[in-house]
Amino acid sequence: METLYIEAASIECNEDRREISGKIVPIGTGEVGNTNLGAYTFQAGSIEIGDVSKIKLLSQHDMKKPIGRMTAAETRADGIYATFKLSRSTGGSDALLMAQEGLVSGLSIGAEIISSKPSRDGHTVVSAAKLKEVSLVTEPAFKSAQVLEIAAEEILPVEETKTESETVVEDTTVEATPVEAAAVEAARPTVTAMAYTKPRLDFSAPKQLEMTIRASLGSDEAREYVRAAADTTDNAGLIPTRQLTTVINGLANNTRSAIDAISTGVLPDAGMSFEIPKITTLPTVAETAEAGTPSNTDQASSFVTVSVKKYAGQQQFSVELFDRSSPLFITELMNNMAAQYAKATDLAVYTALAAGASADATTLTTYPTAAELLGFVSRGAASVYTNTQGFARNILANTSQWANLMTLNDSGRPIYMAAQPSNAGGAVRPDSIRGNVAGLDLYVSANVPTDNNTDKDDSMLIINPTAYTWYESPTYQLRADVIASGEILVAMYGYGAIATKIGAGAFGINKT
Repeated sequence: METLYIEAASIECNEDRREISGKIVPIGTGEVGNTNLGAYTFQAGSIEIGDVSKIKLLSQHDMKKPIGRMTAAETRADGIYATFKLSRSTGGSDALLMAQEGLVSGLSIGAEIISSKPSRDGHTVVSAAKLKEVSLVTEPAFKSAQVLEIAAEEILPVEETKTESETVVEDTTVEATPVEAAAVEAARPTVTAMAYTKPRLDFSAPKQLEMTIRASLGSDEAREYVRAAADTTDNAGLIPTRQLTTVINGLANNTRSAIDAISTGVLPDAGMSFEIPKITTLPTVAETAEAGTPSNTDQASSFVTVSVKKYAGQQQFSVELFDRSSPLFITELMNNMAAQYAKATDLAVYTALAAGASADATTLTTYPTAAELLGFVSRGAASVYTNTQGFARNILANTSQWANLMTLNDSGRPIYMAAQPSNAGGAVRPDSIRGNVAGLDLYVSANVPTDNNTDKDDSMLIINPTAYTWYESPTYQLRADVIASGEILVAMYGYGAIATKIGAGAFGINKT
């Protein structure tokens, strides 16, 4: 399961409501946008929104920073337009303030890709996707998308004491500014960030423990106490240990390179298997003599049976942990389960690709030289085209072969690493698992073994993406009470099927 993040363009401020509205993504226009997964474009009608009230507006795609909620959405000829009501929280007010000041300049959607295919121009065309969230972001990507309106709720006047210098500045501004400009400035909505004043409190250890517990239960007064207690400049000896909301996780991510390297489709709505018709014998056409009998061979077909597999994981824990721990625990749990789901499905696809691939008849060194790599690519392209009548477009490599690609050079000049050398044969970067090698799109997977001593090695595959299709259902979450033990069960599961339409659509390296 991949979440695609696509960024839109600039923001401008307007009106006097606490709302943000505008074009969140172009669809049906052919416009290509840069995403976390590469270049993508959306077909008309390809994005499913569902219940608009459940679509949150986030800050920078951070699930722990919601700032509003969608109130309306409309699909037009050139894209999807939506309106969001911003929260009165500190985050919501800060978002409005930064939008007015031009510090955030775009919108970005987070979408779950259900069906897509590569285009001849090198980008991916999405035909089915589900909108998960929308975020305010800093950098734009889609040039045609823009926020049409950002409106802050008017703040009632508050009595305040102005200094003499403040009054002079105000009088001078009004005097020097034309009437039209002054009227616009007066109508501009005011946004104020929330703040608190540190009260005089009892900072004893028992009191601090009590208020920390009350804060976790939702007490605003207790939260104010905890914030004030964090400032120890005038409370000698009280230095509480703070816990950040950022969680370190170097064990998993949601990358599915093997699935990205082939075509994808939507899983049929029923059954644990399905069939795909396949032509097994073609009719013949041959030179025929005058008045002679034409060539006569009947076309024949069969069916490829595809098995549907279930991928699932669960965790069971006490109700106390669920109720009394930070929401960060549940968020991180679901993120990690989604990452493990991605790893399991990607490994299943990689295994199927390797199992059906043709083996290179030429034995190469463990990590091919530049000349050996070009030979492998040329033989693989020819093999794939011969066996599938389709072109090899992608090359899938594990991390060891990726590292080798970055070392290949011509008299010391990197072949795939340099930006624009005269001898460039593609582009391979240490900070990206996507690239290009000898005309093939590169995909790097960390979900396969780094070494394999079989005759047909699985460390690098040349692939015709149309020869394989990954069919997948949406992923589901289940939370249930375990009455007997008073615990809570959280599960994530989904269904997928890898269809090997033409087994020789992949070509595997044969190394010593």
